[in-house]
Amino acid sequence: MRTQLSNFSRLAFALVFLLMASPGLFAQSSDQKTNLQIYGSALQYKGDITGDDGFSDLEWGGGISLNRYLSPSFDAGLHLTYGSTEDKGEGTYSGSSFDAQMGTVMLGLRLKMYGTILKEDAFIGPYLQVAGGGAWAKTDANAPAGGPAVHNDDKFFTMAGRAGAGIRFRFSDAVSAFVETNYMIMGQDKIDGYDVGDNDQFLMHNVGLGFSLGKAKDTDMDGVPDRRDDCPDTPTGVQVDKNGCPVDTDGDGVPDYQDECPSEAGVANLNGCPDRDGDGIADKNDQCPDEAGTAATNGCPDADNDGVADANDNCPDTPAGVQVGADGCPVDSDGDGVPDNEDACPNSAGTAATKGCPELDEATLKLIDEKVRFEFDKARVQDAYKQLLDSVIVALQKYPDHVLLIKGHADFIGSEEYNQALSERRAEAVKEYLIQQGVQNPDRLVTKGYGETQPLVKVNERLSRRRTETARRINRRVGFELNTPDLQLNME
Repeated sequence: MRTQLSNFSRLAFALVFLLMASPGLFAQSSDQKTNLQIYGSALQYKGDITGDDGFSDLEWGGGISLNRYLSPSFDAGLHLTYGSTEDKGEGTYSGSSFDAQMGTVMLGLRLKMYGTILKEDAFIGPYLQVAGGGAWAKTDANAPAGGPAVHNDDKFFTMAGRAGAGIRFRFSDAVSAFVETNYMIMGQDKIDGYDVGDNDQFLMHNVGLGFSLGKAKDTDMDGVPDRRDDCPDTPTGVQVDKNGCPVDTDGDGVPDYQDECPSEAGVANLNGCPDRDGDGIADKNDQCPDEAGTAATNGCPDADNDGVADANDNCPDTPAGVQVGADGCPVDSDGDGVPDNEDACPNSAGTAATKGCPELDEATLKLIDEKVRFEFDKARVQDAYKQLLDSVIVALQKYPDHVLLIKGHADFIGSEEYNQALSERRAEAVKEYLIQQGVQNPDRLVTKGYGETQPLVKVNERLSRRRTETARRINRRVGFELNTPDLQLNME
């Protein structure tokens, strides 16, 4: 008997070692619904020999159970046990004794308190169970002469059943322990060798380990089964809590893997970083974390919104939209003391009286007063005047912010409509020459035709063409006006 128990023990320990070395096989029973239990047993016999004195001393054995999850309330199980029992009679049975080995195979049903009254993963889980099946026994009995009838060295199979209660102790999704006690009754009264009274009865006390087999479904592979995972779509590799959700150390609602400030409670729109002054700039990037500011000034106040913090702004009341320098004051490109936003000539130094534009020097005034003459009924620039126009280009380079008005005129020969068009063509011809010669910023060249309305010399139109030719040649001209770019030009 001891040899058989020793072999059974070695098998049980080998199975325990194999299962514990393969944690990938374990899961919650409601996920992968099979559970294997390996346990040691203690049997207490009660029968003819013990009479009404109760149960005998403990005798040892062991067993294996394979359980299948049916519902939160019920498990089904296949139970295999092997053990021994022995006793010595007293009174009527004084001098008698037996030594028996016994194995059982039963199918059982377990009513669980965990999964219904308690949570399925509660540490303590009480249960009730019933089982029925068959038993095999081998007994070696002896009795004094003249005693009741006894069967010596008997082997037999019989029906058996048991009912009991236990408590499961859950250590993890994979491993649990349990203790239970079952009341078992045999279908025959032959374990003790005597077949003269009630059927033999036993108390079976089991203590062992349970291993849930299989792998729980874990869609996001975070180690928390989907059944308990409140965040089943967590990205791979993200550290999670016991509920399967990403860890949020500072409790600000932004998980650590997305939180740029995981140890300080912050706000979601700043990736979990705090913002004490509520200006939308995280404190870690805010040079003035206790005063609301702007992104352009790294979180510092900027009353005029010019991009320069008030602490560095020498002109804190700059109008909106005005370009400013590093000191917060309007830019003065030409350094004439008139800011660009008020300077009609921001690229040429002038005075406040002239809106920042330079006054024309005497040579330029004299040049601009020159005229380009044209042949009768022609709008072609004659070679004799090209040197004059080249000098105009030089003047325009000297005054890059000024606008040049090119004014075309005609004599009185022809209709007013024709002369108007002719004067416009003459002004355009001069403009085209200046552009061809590379004048800067051609958009500042403005043309206007005046027809015959502004003669320099008054002509008696009743005289012949020959007699008025000299006066009419003076009137066939293009004149100029150079002024500031705000178009304060004499367009009349």
